[in-house]
Amino acid sequence: MNKHILLDNITASIGALISGKKKFFTRNLQSPTFEEQVAAIKLKLPQISGEGIYEVTTDSLVGKIDCAFRIAQWKGIDSPTIIYHHGNNERPFNFKKSAKNTFYNIFINTTNRVDANLIVVRAPFHNCSLKHYQSSMVEIKNFIAMIATSVRLNEEIINDIRKVTSKPIITSGISLGGWTTNLHRGIYNTSTAYAPLMAGAYLGELFLVSKYRKMTSDIALENPEKIRNLLNFNKLFKRHNTQNIYPLLSRYDQFIEYDVQKETYKGYPLKTIESGHVTGALNTNELRKHLLSVLKLVDK
Repeated sequence: MNKHILLDNITASIGALISGKKKFFTRNLQSPTFEEQVAAIKLKLPQISGEGIYEVTTDSLVGKIDCAFRIAQWKGIDSPTIIYHHGNNERPFNFKKSAKNTFYNIFINTTNRVDANLIVVRAPFHNCSLKHYQSSMVEIKNFIAMIATSVRLNEEIINDIRKVTSKPIITSGISLGGWTTNLHRGIYNTSTAYAPLMAGAYLGELFLVSKYRKMTSDIALENPEKIRNLLNFNKLFKRHNTQNIYPLLSRYDQFIEYDVQKETYKGYPLKTIESGHVTGALNTNELRKHLLSVLKLVDK
């Protein structure tokens, strides 16, 4: 067993211990679909006045939930824009070297700053404690609402940017943010390009067959077709065949399993890194290199 696999396995075991009785989808398995949740969301962006953090209150099928975005770098309307979605349990506005923040490590904590406008989205349930997050995720409708809200927020940001510039927009994200990226393409496909990192379209398999299943409730594991029907969105993803997606997967990923999720990307250029899930998220040089290559392709 190599170090990448070992670290993912240890992480899953620790996560299962921490979650205790509050594993994913413990309470029930009832929820509207991704499309229904996205369509029902009501949100309005605040007045934007340059770099800074913008809080957004959203009405959804699970009630009022918060989300936000941060314009971390604004170079102007003559520059392309990258909209980035963080991974599970990250703190995307915490710009410290010790923070769990892939956006900061890829784009900010580097001497090679990216020549683009940089926006990072904070998903619902990520402005609270881990305990509160776990309590929310016992209901699958909240999990679906979390991703659906980020998808809708991404669309509103794109619409706002399009009002002032026609320069390319790249939607990207890692893990949880990668699912958001792919779902946005499936529903809207309004970004110039998509760069999902360590994600696919078979989200249900994450909770059913990968090592991450250690954090899945027994009721969910006993009803695999219900989980697949709600969370796998491969059919939705395949509605579009535009050549505007540039995915990256980790070969030894024990959560976003390579052989499972690569089926999402048949016919598209797939970048593979020799990492696991945890080590892949830490491999910021490769992640940055990939995103810069996508930026170079679309901003000619």
